[in-house]
Amino acid sequence: MKEIVKQEYVKRTQKDYSMSLKLQVVKEVEQGHLSLGAAKRKYGIQGDSTVRYWLRKYGSFDWENQTPSNMPKSQEQKILELEAKVKLLEKQKAFLEHQIDRADRKAVLFDMMIDLAEKEFNIPIRKKCLPGQSNSAEKKEKKR
Repeated sequence: MKEIVKQEYVKRTQKDYSMSLKLQVVKEVEQGHLSLGAAKRKYGIQGDSTVRYWLRKYGSFDWENQTPSNMPKSQEQKILELEAKVKLLEKQKAFLEHQIDRADRKAVLFDMMIDLAEKEFNIPIRKKCLPGQSNSAEKKEKKR
């Protein structure tokens, strides 16, 4: 009879792969010799995102701007990037202005609720503050 040899699954971590292997995989993928899946199969890499992680960490592609980092950008590219950034900032500004408006409306509503509760239950809810210095500031002046 033939013996069936079972290969036991051993979970690997980032530390199990040598730096030279990582750099070799990144080089082959960036040059277009291997796809992510092919590199994973060829080198026996277990994780689905491991090669992608190595590309981000050790590769020459600028992931933030989605351009190869070794290529200088033309004036037109810089202008387009800045225009995209301006649009993003305008959207963020509009969202924050909406949030501010909403918070202001909530504050007005809560003030109205407190006023109503004070009238309804005939109890003071707000602390009455007189304009002027606090007690601790007055004590300091008396000591001088």
